[in-house]
Amino acid sequence: MFWIKTLHIVFVVAWYAGLFYLPRLFVYHASATDPNIIATFKVMERKLYYGIMMPSMLITVGFGLWLWIGWWTSVGIGMGWLHVKLALVAALVVLHIYLGKLLRDFRDDKNRHGHVFYRWLNEIPALPILVAVVYLVVAKPF
Repeated sequence: MFWIKTLHIVFVVAWYAGLFYLPRLFVYHASATDPNIIATFKVMERKLYYGIMMPSMLITVGFGLWLWIGWWTSVGIGMGWLHVKLALVAALVVLHIYLGKLLRDFRDDKNRHGHVFYRWLNEIPALPILVAVVYLVVAKPF
C-alpha cells in the first residue's frame, strides 16, 4: 500500500504543477499580440493539459480511489476529514475541467477574459485547496 500512496502523492504533485502553471500561461497568452507567440502558447497549453495534467489527474484519482477502497475495508467509513478532503478534490476536478474549457476558448480564439482574470485564477482557487487538503491528511482533525 505504501507504493500506491507514494505514486498517488507523486501524481498529485504533477497535477498541481499543471493547475498552477496553466493559468500562468493563460496570463501571458491573454496579453500576447504576436501571432507566432500566440501559436506557441496554444501548443504549450495543449501539451501541458493533455500530456501532463489530464494523465496526472486521472492517475491521482485512480490511486486515491484505490487507497480509499483499502482504507474503507480496513477501517470503515465515517471520518469527517476524509469527506471534506474528497469534496475539495471534487472541486479541483471541477477547476481542472474549467481550465480545459478555457484552453478550448484560447484554441478557438474565443477568449473573453483579460490577463487580470487569469492572474486571479492562477493564485486564488488552487492554493487554499492545497493547504486545506494537506492539513486534513496530516492532522485528521475530525
